Amino acid sequence: MADITKDKKRKKKSAIEIDLGDKSLYINRELSWLSFNSRVLDEALDESHPLLERLKFLSITGSNLDEFFMVRVSGLRRQLTSGSYEKAIDKMTPAEQLMEIRSRLSSFIERQTGCWNSDIMPKLHDAGIMIKTYGGLNGSQKKYLRSYFEREIFPVLTPLAFDPAHPFPHISNLSLNLAVVVKERKEEKFARLKVPDKFPRFLEIPQDHGSDGDFPSLTIPRTRTLVLIEEVIISNLDMLFPDLKIISAYPFRITRDADIDIEEDDASDLLATVEEGVEMRYFGSTVRLEVDDTMPERIRNILINNLELENFLVYTSKGMLGMSDLMQLMKIDRPDLKDRPFVPGVPKVIQNQENLFSVIRRNNVLLYHPYDSFNPVVEFIRQAARDPDVLAIKQTLYRTGNNSPIFDALMDARSEGKQVAVLLELKARFDEETNINWARALEQEGVHVVYGVMGMKVHAKLLLVVRREPDGVIRYVHMSTGNYNPVTSRIYADIGFFTCDPVIGSDVLDLFNALTGYSAKKEYRSLLVAPDGIRKEIMRRIEREIERQAEHKDGYLAFKMNALVDKDIIQELYRASQAGVKVDLQVRGICCLRPGMKGVSENITVTSIVGRFLEHARIYYFRNGGDEEVFIGSADMMPRNLDRRVEILFPINDAHLKQVVMRDIFSIHLSDTVKLRRMKSDGTYTRVSVKEGEAALNSQLWLIEHHGTWIS
Repeated sequence: MADITKDKKRKKKSAIEIDLGDKSLYINRELSWLSFNSRVLDEALDESHPLLERLKFLSITGSNLDEFFMVRVSGLRRQLTSGSYEKAIDKMTPAEQLMEIRSRLSSFIERQTGCWNSDIMPKLHDAGIMIKTYGGLNGSQKKYLRSYFEREIFPVLTPLAFDPAHPFPHISNLSLNLAVVVKERKEEKFARLKVPDKFPRFLEIPQDHGSDGDFPSLTIPRTRTLVLIEEVIISNLDMLFPDLKIISAYPFRITRDADIDIEEDDASDLLATVEEGVEMRYFGSTVRLEVDDTMPERIRNILINNLELENFLVYTSKGMLGMSDLMQLMKIDRPDLKDRPFVPGVPKVIQNQENLFSVIRRNNVLLYHPYDSFNPVVEFIRQAARDPDVLAIKQTLYRTGNNSPIFDALMDARSEGKQVAVLLELKARFDEETNINWARALEQEGVHVVYGVMGMKVHAKLLLVVRREPDGVIRYVHMSTGNYNPVTSRIYADIGFFTCDPVIGSDVLDLFNALTGYSAKKEYRSLLVAPDGIRKEIMRRIEREIERQAEHKDGYLAFKMNALVDKDIIQELYRASQAGVKVDLQVRGICCLRPGMKGVSENITVTSIVGRFLEHARIYYFRNGGDEEVFIGSADMMPRNLDRRVEILFPINDAHLKQVVMRDIFSIHLSDTVKLRRMKSDGTYTRVSVKEGEAALNSQLWLIEHHGTWIS
């Protein structure tokens, strides 16, 4: 007995002696993100995917990097130049982070270009999609392209000279350009030529070398010959520079700081201020220069000096610049080179039901997109717009996309005389212009539009419909982990939830009143609301699990999210692990917590799934001694989400649906043996291996095959 007591004291002392503020216990946020993008690249290299799906993942790595530089690297550079910054969670300075980013991206870019040059492009050629250099074309193909260039491209091009009489031209963000060197008599001259983005990046040569100058829509399955537009332009520069000798031309591309800094306290008109901020992106400082590896140093220096760029922000590539443009090739109609399509299901409880209000009145309804169709959500808003008993509709909108049927339904509701209020977040990064246009369209129809909340973004996904019924006014609510966007709902894995629970309805109404008016309300009966509420309530529940573990040895937590960055939450999870609580974390992207560290996190496992669909759902499970709690919502565990955004987590109180979320959704993902990677304490990820005698499980494929089984 004495030995047991001593052992307990020894363990307790060991836990106390570990400084949870030690920088070695945390992974840098930016480096963790680079690791995530590397996992996306792994999917491009994975030959189990159809060829065009591999190309899609390769394109995504390019667009991911573009945004990373526009937002994250630009922020680090601003901190570096201003000299004002807070050290990262692992205590790295901005300079240290920028240098490490540079180091890691060197090997990443080599893998990325190798994937395209040596793997995917040759396999596309074998499949009949031939991407050729201009020099590899025959005479008639070159003749066709020259004719097309002269008629279509040449009139659009504007060469801009750079010399004492001509200032260095402005170069727009993410534009593809050519640095052209020409010789007049004995003097070499420099010009910049922007590759127009109104044309496809890949130009297709019709099989009959057609003379109408129009390129096909890439929808007819056949053998294709394609050429990059910059190669066509380079090979016909003599038309642009007549009577001059063309010495050389080198592609280059720049990325600018695109993170809008809005001084809301000084903004009398938020819409106009955001609109002005979007326009200022055009002039953001340069944070990356991508050049072709053939570009000589003297030309590179002209660009570096005039773009006022540090050398460590210059990246040389042996492959195609701007790999995000590879997504164009996904338009090719080759079903044999793509994932087998599937039709999202409609739950039985909704099928053949004309009135969704009566369905929701009888049942809470849970949808897991894209396995379940998003159409019931759109149809619910349409029914609310037409229903004479509906009094009001209130909705938050963050990323909606173009041509959204949801906006049409909301405007129809207003024309039917209903009260319609929309909180449309203008500060949704890179969707500002779309949201500004929608805001104006809604206002023209008489919809009450609120642009956001001062000092923070509204990221909560909420829809409230107030309806008069024989037994009184009923509040119908839809909440989700994802955006009200019918397009992304087909590729983002998100959970949506319909309910008319009166407590939830009351909370949602109170929250809308706080968002559109004035309110100091911070406590809600059922919802966890950020700022103020989510971090506090999550930490309180983790502490409760620690106490439960001390008494009953059955503590268990399981969280699924996009990102885990918040230091307070991480430290509380470390304390739970030290107390013996088993913790399963599935974090798709950034994770600053290190699992498996002795004395700190040996009871924590971290996994990540990168697959056909973007894992986007957030689930927070607390065993609570068998009185289980399940929360779902819009919030990741990041300081920005918990402190600077309006977010919600909502409870799943229905006993059956609690089991469905954990058994038929979360547990399936945790059991994945095909797309799941497990994180090691050094921050690297390894694929799990299938146990002998067990069948491999691809959780996303399983959910495609079993969709609709989780609806009560």
